[in-house]
Amino acid sequence: MDPNSLLAALLLGIIEGVTEFLPISSTGHLLLAGRWLGARSDLFNVAIQAGAILAVVLVYRQRLWQLLAGFRERGNRDYAFKLAVAFGVTAVLGLAVKAAGWQLDDAVAPIAWALVLGGAWMLAAEHFAARRASILGERADITWLVAVLVGVAQVVAGVFPGTSRSAATIFVALLFGITNRAAATEFAFLVGIPTMFAATGYEVVELYAEGGLAGEDWNALAVAFVASAVTAFVSVKWLLRYIQSNRFTAFAIYRFGLGAALLAFA
Repeated sequence: MDPNSLLAALLLGIIEGVTEFLPISSTGHLLLAGRWLGARSDLFNVAIQAGAILAVVLVYRQRLWQLLAGFRERGNRDYAFKLAVAFGVTAVLGLAVKAAGWQLDDAVAPIAWALVLGGAWMLAAEHFAARRASILGERADITWLVAVLVGVAQVVAGVFPGTSRSAATIFVALLFGITNRAAATEFAFLVGIPTMFAATGYEVVELYAEGGLAGEDWNALAVAFVASAVTAFVSVKWLLRYIQSNRFTAFAIYRFGLGAALLAFA
């Protein structure tokens, strides 16, 4: 057992857990961290993502049970169908993108620009959501248009490393109808559960078919999985409290700073 390998796995698990659901791009951070901590197997990347999914399921376990147990109620049924539509749009477009083989490489410059442009997108979305709220009042209802666009946003985030799935989905919701940050965040995170479970399962099946499960460092993988789950749970709980009284401006500034530093490095 290599202590250095375990330490690197721990750090990568923490990075995944912290960045997966904060609007700062887990993919971008992991690609960059991998340059210093060493590249990891596809199974390793799947495992730490699974840890983050488990965390958000635990955070939203009461809401998920409410939707399941109260499915006969119109409000819960309508919300569940909108989650299904968003997931369906992601699944169809995601498979089409994968079949077309369209994917950007992991070069630093595109990730940096995605971080910067994503920060600008966040500021614009919050600005227009605030203006709309001042005129029309608080809006927390998910529309069918928002559900469809959230599905599209997930695919865009998957194609462009550095975009951030959570940022793309939260802020497309804020731009196209919702003015309540908590409502936009909840829908984005809930639709991320089936999306990430499906993507993880798809990748595991592909790896198994290709013999990619052999020769794995299972100790390092277990350490990374647990680290990702614990830190994602803490991060999501913190974010949900933070947005009750704060805007996402700090995350946009962070993205600008990191993007500028990466462009200078590149």
